[in-house]
This record gives sequence, C-alpha cells and structure tokens, in this order.
Amino acid sequence: MAENKKAEKPAAEPGNKKSEQLGQFRDDATGQLMTTNTGTKINDDNNSLKAGDRGPSLLEDFILREKITHFDHERIPERVVHARGSGAHGVFKLYESQSAVTKALFLNDTETETPVFVRFSTVAGSKGSSDLARDVRGFAVRFYTQEGNFDLVGNNMPVFFIQDAIKFPDLIHAVKPEPDNEMPQAASAHDTFWDFISLTPESAHMVMWAMSDRALPRSLRMMEGFGVHTFRFVNAEGVASFVKFHWKPLLGVHSVAWDEAQNISGKDPDFHRRDLWDAIESGAFPEWELGVQIIPEEDEFKFEFDLLDSTKLVPEELVPVQRIGKMTLNRNPDNFFAETEQVAFHLGHIVPGIDFTNDPLLQGRLFSYTDTQLLRLGGPNFQEIPINRPIVPVYNNQRDGHMRQAINSGKTSYSPNTLGGNSPAQAKAAEGGFVSYNERIDARKIRARSKSFLDHFSQAKLFFNSQSTPEQNHIVDALSFELGKVKTVAIRERMLGILSLIDKGLAGGVAYALGLHVPTPETPINKNVPADADIADYESVIFEGSLKKSEPLSMANTIKDSIQTRKVAILAADGVDEKALLAVKKAIEAEGGSVNVIAPRLGFITSKNDEQIQADESFLTAASVLFDAVYVPGGTNSVASIEAEPDAIHFLNEAFKHCKPIAADAGAMQVIEATYFSKKIESDEGVIVSDNANDLAKQFIADIKQHRFWEREKPRKIPA
Repeated sequence: MAENKKAEKPAAEPGNKKSEQLGQFRDDATGQLMTTNTGTKINDDNNSLKAGDRGPSLLEDFILREKITHFDHERIPERVVHARGSGAHGVFKLYESQSAVTKALFLNDTETETPVFVRFSTVAGSKGSSDLARDVRGFAVRFYTQEGNFDLVGNNMPVFFIQDAIKFPDLIHAVKPEPDNEMPQAASAHDTFWDFISLTPESAHMVMWAMSDRALPRSLRMMEGFGVHTFRFVNAEGVASFVKFHWKPLLGVHSVAWDEAQNISGKDPDFHRRDLWDAIESGAFPEWELGVQIIPEEDEFKFEFDLLDSTKLVPEELVPVQRIGKMTLNRNPDNFFAETEQVAFHLGHIVPGIDFTNDPLLQGRLFSYTDTQLLRLGGPNFQEIPINRPIVPVYNNQRDGHMRQAINSGKTSYSPNTLGGNSPAQAKAAEGGFVSYNERIDARKIRARSKSFLDHFSQAKLFFNSQSTPEQNHIVDALSFELGKVKTVAIRERMLGILSLIDKGLAGGVAYALGLHVPTPETPINKNVPADADIADYESVIFEGSLKKSEPLSMANTIKDSIQTRKVAILAADGVDEKALLAVKKAIEAEGGSVNVIAPRLGFITSKNDEQIQADESFLTAASVLFDAVYVPGGTNSVASIEAEPDAIHFLNEAFKHCKPIAADAGAMQVIEATYFSKKIESDEGVIVSDNANDLAKQFIADIKQHRFWEREKPRKIPA
C-alpha cells in the first residue's frame, strides 16, 4: 500500500525538478554586450568585412560566417524562409539575341527553348501557413541551359528590407513568430517585426511595398518578378554592363483586398497553389516576359542612388525595361516533394556571360544558399537530386558524401594528374569556361557602409506618391492594421515618426487609426550603427529625389485587356432563364474565362424550359472571395429562390464590398434590391442590370477586364 501511495503522489515535484533542470540552460542577454558563439565581443554587428566600403565581402569575416551559418541551420528540414511554395515546369524562348551585352548562350540563341522550373513562395510562414498572408512572394526561376544551370532567385518586389546580408538573420528573427510564444504565424503584425523596422530606416522603401497591394496578389500568375540585386552582363569581348532582371506577367498585375485575403485564408488556404495548378492543367499556361534594364558600366555613378543598394530600384523612366523573351509554364510537377520541395535554388548558379556585383546583400546570400542546402537536403550531393541536375554532363573531382548517386570510374580524383590523362581538364574561355569579370579593386579591409547607401526615404516617397488613391488608402489601412497589432505604444510612435518622413498624410492617416499624434521622429533616426561609430556617418539622408512619380509602380496602370482564367460565379436555382445563363456563360468562356454555376444544392437544377443544368457548387461550399465576378440570371422561380437564400445575398454583398463586377438580368432586380448595396448602384461602378443578355455579357466582360472598381471601396463600404 505504501508503494501505491508513493506512485500516486502529485506530479508537481517532478515538474519542478524538470524546470530546475532546464534552468541551467536558460540565458538572458539583457544588459549584456554582444559576443560570438565563442565569447569574442562584437564591435560591429551591422556591416560585413569588405574590401573597401563598396567592395566585395571577404571570406575571412568570421562574424558574418558564424552568424549566417548558425542562421541557415536553425530549421530542419523545412526551409528557413520561403518554406511554403508551389512550382511548375516550363520553357523560355528568346526574342532577339543579346550578344551585344552578354555571351550567355541561352540569351544568344533564339531557336532553342530553354527548360525552366519555377518555384513561387511566401517568405515568413511555415509550410502549413496560408497562401494569402500579407508577405513578399518568392519568384525563383531555374534555367536549365546548355552551359549549366542559371538560377534567377528573386521576389515579386524589386527591393529588400536591408542593405547588408549580415542583418538578414536579424530581419527574419524579427518577422518570424515571437520566440517566447511562437505567435503569430505567417504575419508581420506584431511587436518584434516593427521594433526592428522602426530602428532600421533602410527598410522604409520595402515597407511601402510590403504594405501595398503587391503583398496580396490575386494569383501567382498575376504578379511581377524581380531579380532584386544588380547583376552584371559580360559579352564575348569582356565588356561588362550592369543589369536588373524583371518578369512581366502577360495577364497583368492584380491583387485582392485585405479583408478578402483573410476570408480566403479560411475558405481555401491553398488558393494560390490551386489556382496555378488548375490553370496549367486546363491549358491556360501562365506567361511572363523577361525584361532587362541595361546600364553601361561607365554610368554606374550617374544616378541619385547606388546601384549596389538592394533597397533601391532603377525607375523605368530612367532606364526602360527591354522585353527580351517569354517564359511559359506548361507542366505541373509529378511529385511535390521530389521536385518543388527538393529543388535547391542558389544565386551562385550562374553561367558565362552573367556575373555578380559587390552588392553586400548579394555577397552574403551567395554564401548562405549552399550552406542552407547542405543541411536541408542532407549533404553535399544535393545537386544530384533529379530536379537539381543540369541538362549537361557533370565532370569534376568531387567524390563521396551522403547520398552520392554518381558512380565515378577511374583511379584519379584530383588535379593535376597523369594517371588519368589530367582529366577532367580545365576549360578555356573559348571553350565555354567561366571567367569571373576582371574588376579592379584597390581598397582597405573595412567594416563600413558606403555613404551612398544612406538615402533611406526618397524611393519610399517615390513609391507612395506613384500609387493611385485607392492604393494609397490600402497602404494606410495595412499599416493601421499592422501597427494596431503592436502592443508596445513606443514602437507605434517611433514608426509613425518614420512614416512622417515618407509622407505627412500617410503618417496622419495611420496615427488617426491608432489614436495617436504623429511625433517628431527620434534622432538619430538610424539605430542600426556600429558601437564605436560616429553617428553622423550613419545618419539617414533626407532629401527629395528628382523623380516624383513613376507610372510602373502603380498596379492601376497594369494591362487590362483580358479575362483569361478569371472565375465567374452564376447564382441560379430551379426555374432559371437558361437562354440568358447560357448566353453569358458562352460569351465569358469564349474570352477565356471560366464559369461556375452556384445553386442552393448540388446536382442538377431545372430551368424554366425544363432543361437540366449542372450545379458546380452549392452555397454551402462556394464563397464570393474565390471568384472574380458574379452574375444573376433571370427566371421567376430562380430569382425568388436566390432572393430567399441568405448565403446568396451575402455572396453578392461581399462581392460588392470587395469591388468586384456584378451583373444581373432585369428580371433578377429583386435579388439586387435585397442586398445592402441596392441603393448605392451607379452606372460606372461595375454593377450592370440589363434585359438584353448579349449587351449585358459584352459590358460585363469589359468590367471583368478592369479587375476591380476600387473607387467604390471607401465611400460605399457595406456590411458583408
């Protein structure tokens, strides 16, 4: 009995012992000086060691290597960033040879189609997060060229939050779920992110992009892609040019509303994945044109910004984008894990004719990618995984290692050798051997940042000023939401000060939503400086750039000439006017759109002329946020049923709230009258009522091409 009583003792004591056991491993850095993992105190945690303040980062930088190596190995087996992704195969076809600026064969040969694999992704969330998080989207393209793999690893935004890769772990630590409670998932709306951002003014430009509609794409097929960094092209004569890479979607650039994104996350968190997969399966292959901005080397210093600064873009008014080829995605992966999950992109995968610049963010990323893949994919042979293999043979002296697949014959695995005829031999440049660009470097080793990197606000201003009024409203709303989730008032106030340096109206709008006044910005603004630095050498430069607006920066200026792959919901029930329904359906499908009939129940509905029409979905499973437009056909009994169906009325109210095109037959007017917006209809706001199905279809298609009628959003907000 005594033994039984002992076994039944409360678990509090073992629990306390476990807590004591763990206590020896707890650490608190409050009030302490920063050190390396071996205890060396760090004097500068903000700048990597470079050959000159604009020179390349140096491999001997043990602080950078330790910091990034540790960061790269913090997650297994999931990617540290870009964990949630979807991919597709396709081809790239060049329009016109670019031999004048690059010797890269795939950019010289207009006859050959180059195979590609593309992976789209969100950045901050885990593999199980939603597609519709407010986030940057990864846009990574692998070209399987005849000279080896070239990976163009970019995003759907042309700039980034930081200028030097040594700050990348800090940025991601700040935006990831907070370490004490692992919340929130896939969201930047929390204290640690905005604490970091408000102390790091170089992030100001990227914050404008991340808080804009660009962070909420309607589809992966409807977003731009950018190489972010400035790269080099090198031609056969050894002449170099700077180059910026762009992907321009032929469907235009479109977004969803924030309220809509949150609803989609609940209704279908795989919305973007499903959209891409379904489009390819249906033969509506996504297409982008590859664009380049070419800048002669002698023009490196002609701009008001530094070409090596990844927080800056090159406005298209200053250097036009030349569209040089087209990429078409035409095949879904056969196995998600084997292809999309195991693909290992790397900025260092380049081919002759393409080279790096001394962008300090690019330089650090070159180290990070290989290091990450070594852990994530099990060892040094990740290039032998099928999706990662080039289409050309691989010959070198690398051997063994975890999961080695090549069976190398012969006695030698070193160079030079005589036993193997000195094979494999080095390739001469004329034989396609890669030769690094012969850039002159004459500088001292230094941890510093070029003063040309200190303008943190002119392009943030340019971006905000270039937006349409609805887009500016969305930025105000996004910042109000994000900072409204921040619990620490001092962080909110500090961020308002930063915003006031971008635009007073922007800061005022956010301050009003937060119930705060716009403070005078803290000085010094830049808290991201070395310990012994003269703050004047690092303080942000506040000035207005010469260019006040840039049309390509606004999504309002995108092409609006197609409804291809747009999804239209038709709300119908028994007794529907099948002639009107089929006329509109046929017209939409003829333009490349898709139509789903939504009814009170699944199965077939019977039209007023006793025709059987398949219901694709019921109101139980369908939601307006999954469609681009809504149509209500006539038919007395159908109209009465739809009017009496609360989910149908909510469907319409929500579509109006999210500024989508709505059409209805004149005979269905009583359905429209049952909505909240019936008294708000104006002829130019994307709501059409007509008694002629052909005329209605024509106008409806024109409205769908416009994508959204954002102007109705603020003054006509309705409950839904």
